Amino acid sequence: MSDIHITTRMIEANGLTFETDVCGSGEKFALLLHGFPESKHSWRFQMPLLAALGYTVWAPNLRGYGQSSRPPKVADYNITHLIADAAGLIDAARAEGITGPTTLMTHDWGGAIGWSFVLTEARPLERFVVMNLPHPTQFMKNVSGWTQLKKSWYIFFFQIPWLPEKLMTLRGAQAIGDAFSNMAIDQTNFGPDVLEHYRQNALIPGAMKAMINYYRASFRSNPLKEVWEDPPLVKTPTLMIWGEEDAALGKELTYGTEDLVEDFTLRYLPNVSHWVQQEAPQTVNPMLEAWLTGGPVPEASEVSRA
Repeated sequence: MSDIHITTRMIEANGLTFETDVCGSGEKFALLLHGFPESKHSWRFQMPLLAALGYTVWAPNLRGYGQSSRPPKVADYNITHLIADAAGLIDAARAEGITGPTTLMTHDWGGAIGWSFVLTEARPLERFVVMNLPHPTQFMKNVSGWTQLKKSWYIFFFQIPWLPEKLMTLRGAQAIGDAFSNMAIDQTNFGPDVLEHYRQNALIPGAMKAMINYYRASFRSNPLKEVWEDPPLVKTPTLMIWGEEDAALGKELTYGTEDLVEDFTLRYLPNVSHWVQQEAPQTVNPMLEAWLTGGPVPEASEVSRA
């Protein structure tokens, strides 16, 4: 069995350095991309599973997060740079002799990068997993509606200079901890140590600004607008896992995705929030294992009965 011990390395890719949790030593490669305001730590429950399934697993802190490189300009966080980061990490794995097929696993902002990655076919992928982030075409169709606008208010707030990062880091970045504890339905996996990890990450000098710059860059310029509006059919087999109690992204954003992806599997998790892979690994992981090994993917109710 693969080594399931998680260690941390600094990996050079796309001209930057990425603080990366690594696990396993299999020939297959899994690249895991986290969301906002998370970190590589958000994949702590999935990495040992993937290692046991024969993957070498890398979960980097995205640019701007943790001890990864932190470019200074808003434009540095444009989606094209983020796609290039993921491609560069895959290239780095190949350079280290990890030659098997690649699975890209993503959540939230990582999912935005992931969808853009598969739509532009930046590198060959065997499989794509996305959690609680819709296909960009579906998001663009719905974002102007009042239901989603109410959920997406923070995107507009983040466009204000300096004030969002000031408020988000007050009182030891309490707002960051609250983002998890207030949204999670089951708070078992969001104990004081986990919340402190995310708060401390946000308090690293320059980190909060970089994290918010993702939203500023996407608001100012979208070089993939035409691709998102008229997308090619996604050929990469895709698994979407969706916590139904997502306060930021409505379930209706998933409707119609089956028309945009050739090989598409969707599983909903009732009574689970946006933080799906952290909040409900006991349900998410059996779905992942079944899908990655070619078995029938259970519904959430079937996992809970097992």
